[in-house]
Amino acid sequence: MIRKYLLLLLFLLTCTLSAKANFNFDANCIEAYKAILSLKMNEAKLLIQKEKAQNPQNGITVLLDNYIDYFSLLASESKTDYEKLKDNRSARLSALENNDSKSPYYLFSQAEVYIQWSFLKARFGDYVSSSLDAKKAGNLLKENAGKFPGFLPNRKSLALVDVVFGSIPANLKSITRFLGMSGNVQSGIKQLEALKAELPKTKYSYYNNEVIFFICSININVLHNVNDYTKLIGYLSEMDSNSLLKAYLQGYVASKTAHNDNAIIFLEAAPKSNEYIKLPAIDYLLGCAKLNRLDNESPSALFAFVKEFRGTNYIKDACLKISYYYLLQNDPEKYTSYIKMVKSRGYVIDEKDQLALSEANDVKPEIDLLKARFYFDGGYYGKALAQLTNKDVSSVKLLRDKTEYYYRLGRIYDKTDKLSEAVLNYQRAINLGKATRYYYSANAALSIGRIYEGKRDYKRAGDYYNQALDMRDHQYQNDIDNDAKAGLKRIGE
Repeated sequence: MIRKYLLLLLFLLTCTLSAKANFNFDANCIEAYKAILSLKMNEAKLLIQKEKAQNPQNGITVLLDNYIDYFSLLASESKTDYEKLKDNRSARLSALENNDSKSPYYLFSQAEVYIQWSFLKARFGDYVSSSLDAKKAGNLLKENAGKFPGFLPNRKSLALVDVVFGSIPANLKSITRFLGMSGNVQSGIKQLEALKAELPKTKYSYYNNEVIFFICSININVLHNVNDYTKLIGYLSEMDSNSLLKAYLQGYVASKTAHNDNAIIFLEAAPKSNEYIKLPAIDYLLGCAKLNRLDNESPSALFAFVKEFRGTNYIKDACLKISYYYLLQNDPEKYTSYIKMVKSRGYVIDEKDQLALSEANDVKPEIDLLKARFYFDGGYYGKALAQLTNKDVSSVKLLRDKTEYYYRLGRIYDKTDKLSEAVLNYQRAINLGKATRYYYSANAALSIGRIYEGKRDYKRAGDYYNQALDMRDHQYQNDIDNDAKAGLKRIGE
């Protein structure tokens, strides 16, 4: 009798443990996940708490908690918050390791924690640890793919690992060699787009918004596909219309693809209620877009960004842009005040901020060139060209400014498909400035390489990509080197 009782107790205990340890992406979790992807963190937290009360051992809640940290830190870029939250990584991994090992979410959820912290560590400059986390994520995902080949979410994250190791800057390639890892950005984006086409018809359709987020980010930030506006905006139209992340991505894609007026429309329409977390990047993008139009409207959003943002990137660049606004308004006192702020505020992690500091320490820009630069960045190519063609180049005194004059002409002709004129002016920029520290000549060589690659003249393309690599110690060194090496790889050199 006692033996039967003990066996029954053991059976019931086993059943209870099995019921507790699980991964269940149920209705509460799906709604919480969607709220996170809309940047409604308070709503997401309430839904997660509800799920924890109903199913305390559901491992998906651990993963969702990590999503909240991930998107919150991407939004705030707060170094203080990063230092405070990064210890959550280990506790969550331990909790996930003690959950249902037979679930396809078991290895996948651990990999997600690793890859999200890999992105965050890279954002805050911890590249070695970031690469280690990405490798761990890749190994877990490969093991999971072998066990559950039909588990679609796995493909999303495997594609991201491919992108991570395919896009590591040239100056950090020794890390990937040491780890024995390699990747391919083009392969990763193709995997994501194939998954994007398949997801809506499956039970994993709720992952659609996250896949769109990564497709847009990789196309713009890594591949620099500035001609994919229509495709990317089409993807974004599928996202929840009340999503703050959607509004930001629409504005970001529009601003980076020279659709400046559309960027302003998207960003000004972004939801502003307290149910969303703060996203200072919207102020930065909106302020830059307003400045690009040069319509004398004060870039008030840039003022708000500089006043409120406590993150690491673009403070110096925002201060520089405000100073240039006042320079164009012929207000030397405020111009000087904000130039001083460029030198005293913010960090120099991002190359935009490095360039801003370099410009702040240099001679002030030539007014016509500055106007052409803003018009070009906004996609107002006719106005940019008029600014330069109405100018007598012989009146330009500084070598820096003469090099920029021809570089800007080359960029405008390039964007308006006048490729012979583009090459001619790019070459003039190379000849004038290849020994200087400014990026104009190196980027001109890179641009000519792309033109010849587009014409399938791979010999000349390779020559110019190598010219770009041969120029050293200039602004945007890492970005230009990475793009030139990517170009050589595409043409088989």
